[in-house]
Amino acid sequence: MRRAVRVGAAAAVALGAALWCASAPATAPAPFAGPPGDAAQGARIFLASGCGSCHATPGQDDPLRLGGGMAFATPFGTFRAPNISPGSEGIAGWSVADLARAVREGVSPDGRHYYPAFPYASYRAMTDGDLADLYAYLLSLPPDPAPDLGHDLAFPFTIRRGIGLWKRAFVHEGWVMAEAADPEVNRGAYLANALAHCGECHTPRNAAGELDRGAWMAGAPNPAGRGRIPALTPDALGWSASDIAFYLETGLTPAYDSAGGHMVAVIANFAQLPEADRRAVAAYIKALPPR
Repeated sequence: MRRAVRVGAAAAVALGAALWCASAPATAPAPFAGPPGDAAQGARIFLASGCGSCHATPGQDDPLRLGGGMAFATPFGTFRAPNISPGSEGIAGWSVADLARAVREGVSPDGRHYYPAFPYASYRAMTDGDLADLYAYLLSLPPDPAPDLGHDLAFPFTIRRGIGLWKRAFVHEGWVMAEAADPEVNRGAYLANALAHCGECHTPRNAAGELDRGAWMAGAPNPAGRGRIPALTPDALGWSASDIAFYLETGLTPAYDSAGGHMVAVIANFAQLPEADRRAVAAYIKALPPR
């Protein structure tokens, strides 16, 4: 019995060590082979991805002052958005490869895992061209000296290496829907998933925080604890494509109710995008499978 216990303990230690090593990211980002970025195009990626909606400093009027600090309450603790301005407290010194790894893999330039409150599980599908454009645009913005405020988390969520294991278990490749025959639907899928990360809020999660891909866009509890995020599937929403596009431009529902909560910022962003982008997202939402 003692020998079995010793063998079991040794195996557990070996397994834990292997998992601990497996959770470590590479020490340096892979070379980025994307094209040179276009800051003007990057402004569209910035809006569609909602970067300013989370990283703009609360309590000030400039949506391009990206000093961070906005708090997000979740069942795992309170997360605070970091500074992503091109200043010394933000992304000064980052290469485009650093940004690409942060956005698509959730890993900082110094090799730390980012918490999945940063929606890299969605951003992982962002194209090289869009990332290069976003990088060029971020570097064109004014620097902000605000220091990061950090997160309020309890053990064991303070152990970032555990996030590496979480990624391996719960971050999935590929789209929920197969590629459609309609290019507009595919464009909308990219805008809604890889950029606007709609599924991060509108899809339910399990106890480990994994998105339930079998209930994609089927609505979810509000992580802040107040109310429920509505379903976007056509059978639940019941809106026409023109209703959806109009809502993304004005924030008004077919019943002339108005958007609230974080959707106010989403509408403010999408209202600045080309009409074709809003129509594409509407086409994708209409093509979603029922709940």
